[in-house]
Amino acid sequence: MAVERKIMKVLKGETVTPPPIWIMRQAGRYLPEYRKTRATAKGFLDLCYTPDLAVEVTLQPIRRYGLDASILFSDILVLPDALDCNVRFVEGEGPRLDPINADGIARLDPTGMHDHLAPVYEAVRRLRQELPEETTLLGFCGAPWTVATYMIAGRGTPDQAPARLFGYRERAAMERLLDLLADMSAAYLLRQLEEGADAVQVFDSWSGVLDEEMFEAFCVRPMKRIVDTVRAQKPDATIIGFPKGAGMLYRDYRQRTGVDALGLDWTVPLSFAAELQKDGPVQGNLDPLRVVAGRETIRDGVDRILDALGNGPLIFNLGHGITPQADPDDVGYLVDHVRGKA
Repeated sequence: MAVERKIMKVLKGETVTPPPIWIMRQAGRYLPEYRKTRATAKGFLDLCYTPDLAVEVTLQPIRRYGLDASILFSDILVLPDALDCNVRFVEGEGPRLDPINADGIARLDPTGMHDHLAPVYEAVRRLRQELPEETTLLGFCGAPWTVATYMIAGRGTPDQAPARLFGYRERAAMERLLDLLADMSAAYLLRQLEEGADAVQVFDSWSGVLDEEMFEAFCVRPMKRIVDTVRAQKPDATIIGFPKGAGMLYRDYRQRTGVDALGLDWTVPLSFAAELQKDGPVQGNLDPLRVVAGRETIRDGVDRILDALGNGPLIFNLGHGITPQADPDDVGYLVDHVRGKA
């Protein structure tokens, strides 16, 4: 008989006590085993595109902590990389791309994306075979708006001003880019689901910089396009949306996009999170710096979240990715405390 995975139960609207837990960026630089594996790769993208390495680093936090979900190790910028945007990662500075303009957007060609991303699909397939039966496997992609911000500026910038300005001045070109990325993202997520992912998450890490009208046009509309396209081919697909920094705009995001669950950043008040939870599962939302600050701070933050959200469908997580400064032993304490063991 197949094992029922706790996170999938929550994503169907059930309350599980204690709540299941996974951690955004759980395969990352805070783990010494990750740093050791990372040193064997030629570069960050090589790590993402070498299935042996991607599978290994994805499994490392599962071996160490027994988390309830494993998320594919990759990066949100593999789609622009598949579009030949010269993606590279500069040590100590982050991602760099060749900035794109309206003419460049018109020339983008996604026809070779699946061949380019074949190593990612292989990693997903192997992960489902190697993970414990009870562990949920999550696929993911970046949301069109967030990916577009890097493509337009060529890097991350404060408040993503270049992309916002481009959106105002070149609205038609921006919408063309977002539609292209939405269609590519849907195809990418469908392949991950076909290869064994149980559910997928879409990271809109920069949604919080937009005003209400642009949030609707650049975040909600492309996300709905992704959800509708995926569900047209796979009606039972389970999708988590994470519009980081959306604030009050979280309120209608689930209904307007069709996602199954809301990933909440750490700035979302727990009283508001409880209201959002009345409409379905929520995920989050511990401040990642609480994990760095020590166990008393971890315990206080966890208890507040469990008191507010633990009686409804909750997947415990951080409000954004874990930082490299986190102590692996304190992460273990976090997992144990959520599970009532510490």
